[in-house]
Amino acid sequence: MAGLQQTNSEMILLSWVRQSTRKYPQVNVTNFTTSWSDGLAFNALLHSHRPDLFDWNAVASQQSPVQRLDHAFNIAKQHLGIEKLLDPEDVATACPDKKSILMYVTSLFQVLPQKVTMEAIREVEMLPRHSRVTREEHIEVHEQHFSQEVSFAFLLSSCYSQMVVSLPT
Repeated sequence: MAGLQQTNSEMILLSWVRQSTRKYPQVNVTNFTTSWSDGLAFNALLHSHRPDLFDWNAVASQQSPVQRLDHAFNIAKQHLGIEKLLDPEDVATACPDKKSILMYVTSLFQVLPQKVTMEAIREVEMLPRHSRVTREEHIEVHEQHFSQEVSFAFLLSSCYSQMVVSLPT
């Protein structure tokens, strides 16, 4: 199933992030969802390439996740020209949207130094599978009963389940 395989570009991007944030003990990025919700990973990624832009300790120790996320997105906008594509409140959740995080981190990757070592890629390959991959299983059941169509789609992943019910009016 396509959703179960991590793409090479995701692996390279994750390797780049882990390599860039290695010197920040509070940061351990293992995926493109939960690893980003406290705002530390975004700030560490920015600080690792542009330490002149802000005091890491002040951001890491004194701010809430929403404040840290807002700080990172503002720094990226003001100094790197990256639009605020994400709302801090949408990322500071138990399971932020993977595609949104990937899109934003890719934007950072495009403007920051992109050196990725083979060691960093091998490290990502060795991460436990559940940390690297959001497991998705799509099941669709269509049922016709008394001229009402009920469609259930279950999206099972390590982060959430979603049930969609559509009834014609």
